[in-house]
Amino acid sequence: MIDLVGLLPIAAIGLVVGILIGCIGIGGVLLVPSLTYIVGMDVHVAIASCIFSYLFSGPVGAIEFARRGSIQWSMSGWLCVGAIPGAFLGAATVSIVPGNVLELIIASLILFSGANALAKQRKDTTPRSSLKAGQLALIGIITGYGSAMSGTGGPLVLVPILVWLQVPVLTAIGLSQVIQVPVAALATVGNLTFGQIDFAVGAAIAVVLMLGVAVGARLAHRVPAPLLRKFVAFVLISIGTMMLVRVVFGSLV
Repeated sequence: MIDLVGLLPIAAIGLVVGILIGCIGIGGVLLVPSLTYIVGMDVHVAIASCIFSYLFSGPVGAIEFARRGSIQWSMSGWLCVGAIPGAFLGAATVSIVPGNVLELIIASLILFSGANALAKQRKDTTPRSSLKAGQLALIGIITGYGSAMSGTGGPLVLVPILVWLQVPVLTAIGLSQVIQVPVAALATVGNLTFGQIDFAVGAAIAVVLMLGVAVGARLAHRVPAPLLRKFVAFVLISIGTMMLVRVVFGSLV
């Protein structure tokens, strides 16, 4: 268990992460490293606790984006259909994968996310308003599995895929808020079945995430974010590199 003083830095990080999730769909991947390196939690418990927190922050982001007409509900249904089994399988996988392997996977996702944020956005002359049902279900499975495995909730995996498929950025971020709900729900069931959740930490993170996501969603619709994207990219690349170094050198010791 973590005392109140130990929760304060996590609360601060959670607020920043929530803003980033709501604004550009990147940020959740920073929570697990924060819990493992700053607080010293076991990576399996950290992943499960972070996933639990998205049960509360996901609906806030979805409501904020829905109010602004940035969610394609016809796409969200099929994404969620795929995310449900994917998230449960991802949670089951976490319980049998060694901690250093999980850290390696998370570090790779952080680096990928940073590189994606740093890359120049394509000028989308023919944005897609929708995708086929089968495509969306497959993307949902991939998103659910990868998110449950890494404790990232959904946006980190889903946003780059949808943007690459020429879905408008705001639509991609909005859908990533919706998919957090089934991912978090099924992954939490899986974590309760196969692992362990620190509900106190998860609840504390959820409170600040909800506030941050609400603020970030407003920023996403009001403020151009190229500089923010670059800042986040460099932060993610730095953290991912440090995690990789730690995992590699730790395995050699």
